[in-house]
Amino acid sequence: MKVLFAASEAVPFIKTGGLADVAFSLPKALRKIGMDVRIIIPKYKNIPEEFKINMTVLKDINVPVGWRNQYCGIHYLEHEGVPCYFIDNEYYFKRDGIYGFYDDGERFAFFDRAVLEFINHLDFQPDVLHCNDWHTGMIMPMLKAHYRDNPNFKNIKTIFTVHNLRYQGVFPREILRDLLGLDDGYFDMHKLEFYGGVSFMKGGINYADIVSTVSESYAKEIQSPDFGERLDGLLREKKQQLYGIVNGIDYDLYNPQTDSDIFMNYDWDSADNKTTNKLKLQELLGLPQRADMPLIGMVSRIDNMKGFDLVVQIMEELMSLDIQMVILGTGDPYFETMLKELANKYNEKLSAKIMFSASLAQKVYAGCDLFLMPSIFEPCGLSQLIALRYGTIPIVRETGGLKDTVTSYNEFTGEGNGFSFNSYNACDMLYTIRRALAFYMDKNVWKHIISNAMKGDYSWNHAAKLYEELYKK
Repeated sequence: MKVLFAASEAVPFIKTGGLADVAFSLPKALRKIGMDVRIIIPKYKNIPEEFKINMTVLKDINVPVGWRNQYCGIHYLEHEGVPCYFIDNEYYFKRDGIYGFYDDGERFAFFDRAVLEFINHLDFQPDVLHCNDWHTGMIMPMLKAHYRDNPNFKNIKTIFTVHNLRYQGVFPREILRDLLGLDDGYFDMHKLEFYGGVSFMKGGINYADIVSTVSESYAKEIQSPDFGERLDGLLREKKQQLYGIVNGIDYDLYNPQTDSDIFMNYDWDSADNKTTNKLKLQELLGLPQRADMPLIGMVSRIDNMKGFDLVVQIMEELMSLDIQMVILGTGDPYFETMLKELANKYNEKLSAKIMFSASLAQKVYAGCDLFLMPSIFEPCGLSQLIALRYGTIPIVRETGGLKDTVTSYNEFTGEGNGFSFNSYNACDMLYTIRRALAFYMDKNVWKHIISNAMKGDYSWNHAAKLYEELYKK
């Protein structure tokens, strides 16, 4: 089976969030089980030169963008056995950054039409076109509107995966004719219209043959008004075509036995080596080196959605406990300032690294004892999966993929790989942290919980098979 996987970003070429991890690691896993899956993304300015110099130019074509034609170069590179295509247009993509421009509607209208023209001009004819998040949402309606009589598209089926429903790509009505080449009949609440605008996300959901999202719990949550972002009614209508599949992580990339970014490699059978990573991390952060003191980590976008209002609310009480904490990330200036002030006040207990560093993130995953994720919502979450893989025990709120992947430890059965709380409030979170710290003090119990965590399978093996079934369906 042939699958073209269209996304706006993919590691290791360009990344702003978890979508990029999925966009490379899932096709890689699918190829391992015998499927011909290929990736297509824009060729951004910020793709590292080491990749650009090895790309091959396959073809130059023109792409219709409403009433105009725009140049499109199709470039190719194979990476780790995965064929990758890059859509080149310097006017749209030769910029610093990849989102947040005034003309994002035009940029991704071009990309979506270019993906379809790619199929029309090259000899790779996919059976399934797998699109991801709003940036690829207009591929499906344009396919049906502009290519339904084209024999190259006769048998193509589409899947649209929602990674985060909050970001929807809503633009003015004028883009219908001007950029997408669609008539005013599409400005209808049953088609593309969304509260007076045109929604790329709604286009993907409405016109795809199957809709998927990144965890079973999130698939249920987005059918409710609380999490549906005003699309819950549509998603309830589509529930027979809506599937939730939990993401995995790339075991080649996230492996404590081989990770070159951590201080000492280890596995579940040599988890004592994790203590070395902890001591070295404490030294790097300027915290007192104490093997016996529990170290709690967070690697996150720093904003309200990720639960930082709860974190700030209980920080004084947390700092009264015999713990240390490290927070790595960037985001809301208000929370950044608060965390810096708290880190100055509690400089022997709290380290706030307001920055992005992939290398330091790996050291946090390997060196901490506990990993905190109190998100308001979390479609899937990758951080808790990485933490589990590295034997760093997650404390999470029971939502989305966090609920599906972290099982709260049961002292009576010995089952569980972490700790969780249900209600979004600071008291419940603090109670759960205290509960985890109590078990940390019993070294035999803690070793057992680490073993439960590290022996779990968080790879793409299971998810890849489920996607294969979805493609066949």
